[in-house]
Amino acid sequence: DRDTDKKRIEELLEENMVLEIAQKQSMDESAHLGWELEQLSKSTDLADSEKSFVFELNECASSRILKLEKDNQSLQNTIQELRDASLTSRESSLKFVELEKENQQLSKKIEKLQNQIEKEKQSNQDLETLSEELIKDKEQLQVVMETLKADKDRQIKDLKQENDHL
Repeated sequence: DRDTDKKRIEELLEENMVLEIAQKQSMDESAHLGWELEQLSKSTDLADSEKSFVFELNECASSRILKLEKDNQSLQNTIQELRDASLTSRESSLKFVELEKENQQLSKKIEKLQNQIEKEKQSNQDLETLSEELIKDKEQLQVVMETLKADKDRQIKDLKQENDHL
């Protein structure tokens, strides 16, 4: 009986050591999961700040587009005034040539402004797309984080039950 008890005690001690190692690994894994959760929350904060940054850029781009459109309208009005002036004052062909040159310069400026407006609109669309992608990434990270939490809770519960059983 003593020999069997002794063997049984040795087996239980070995089993206890294995369980302690498993528990230590589980605690290490839990700590690592906690660290990952912290990193995920930091990246979520970054995603929020990036989203805020994107919205600020959108507002800035929108105000710039409005300013460019106003400048464009002002230049178009100037062109119209120059055309009207050139029609009413044909006194000097030299003046007409100068006005035509100015008209061409203004037309080039208008074209540049329209190109800038198009670029700003494209940039704005790109920023919106980026914002949507960041939001999707954030949602995916939250799902992964919840899955990891649930898995961690399940592992802890299983280990507690196993420990209680032992």
